Amino acid sequence: MPDLYRNTLLTGFNDLNNKDFLFLSSSKSLLAQGQYAIVSKPLDDAANPDSLIQQEIRQLFQQAKSDGIENPVLVGAIPFDKQQNAALFVPEQCNWFQRKQFPTLISNSTYTEKRRTQWPDKAHFSQMVNTAVDAMRNHRLDKIVLSRLLDIETHQPLDSIQLLRHLNQQNSWSYNFHVPLENGALIGASPELLVRKQGNTIFSQPLAGSAKRSENQQEDYKLRQALIQSVKDNYEHRLVTDMMRNVLESRCQKLHISEMPSTISTPVLWHLATDIEGELKTPQENALSIACLLHPTPALCGTPYQTAKNLIEELEPFKRNLFGGIVGWCDAKGNGEWVVTIRCGEVNGSRVRLFAGAGIVPDSKPESEWQETEVKFSTMMRAFEFSQEACPA
Repeated sequence: MPDLYRNTLLTGFNDLNNKDFLFLSSSKSLLAQGQYAIVSKPLDDAANPDSLIQQEIRQLFQQAKSDGIENPVLVGAIPFDKQQNAALFVPEQCNWFQRKQFPTLISNSTYTEKRRTQWPDKAHFSQMVNTAVDAMRNHRLDKIVLSRLLDIETHQPLDSIQLLRHLNQQNSWSYNFHVPLENGALIGASPELLVRKQGNTIFSQPLAGSAKRSENQQEDYKLRQALIQSVKDNYEHRLVTDMMRNVLESRCQKLHISEMPSTISTPVLWHLATDIEGELKTPQENALSIACLLHPTPALCGTPYQTAKNLIEELEPFKRNLFGGIVGWCDAKGNGEWVVTIRCGEVNGSRVRLFAGAGIVPDSKPESEWQETEVKFSTMMRAFEFSQEACPA
């Protein structure tokens, strides 16, 4: 078999379809096509480089190499709960490219809503927040992330590749992805890097604490400054970075974590962000092992982890599945990049399911947390080019 993994300058993406994997990053972008092998197993022990699942992946890479693939790559999505089956595969063809090469041409087609359902409704979500805050006041946990779903049906079939193009044009600095699923595709514009590994060096930029942006420049500046000074948001952010420090110190010989968070922005939100860089102790580590070591962080679950996870399962009226998980790639050399599966949706036919969450801490108020999820939904809603307010029952 010839080497199908090409470093090719792509001049066009005319043959894209919903079975293709796309990962758009300022570091390294990837188009993966065809499925050489599928990995649909739980990755709950993949943080250990010597685990059975890691051994199976190495064997799969070795088999791919013997078939002529020089540097095989594992791509796809890992669920919020690593005990659930992952949606990963080794592609038959890979093309690496610079993000700016991905075309931004947008078609004129638009979508109209037929039906919209939200899970849970506002009253139920408010009860969830109050229950979580009560648990914190009783010292059961420090933080929890509670989420919502929007199920939307449109009159026209949805084109997941076209929606990705919209997302990429509107969110040119996010990590934008298209993951083929058995039924449909998972698409999104994540602002959050869980881990990037190149050689022995890892990078991460966790996000926690956010504020809605304003179209007025002066007001937008004030909102950013208020976020930087917010006691609530800085507390929420510190819970995430403290956990990541504790976890990474065991795997890194050198670890640098910025003392104070900076801010990054999407078109609709400001986020508190912290830059993390580390040098790993052993060459046996790979991007997948570090990603599974960190996932899920308190930015997507809460802390303490098991208490927060149990309460999420008790309060949320649905299974998150791939939502709140991670998306990315890891190659046979151990390099790779994984981002958090947020600002995302699952597209299937004329239906899409959207996901948004909010970090709950002792000072949280139900109304403000509801509004935060509304703003987060808007990232995906803008890609459809129909109003978030004008929704049929």
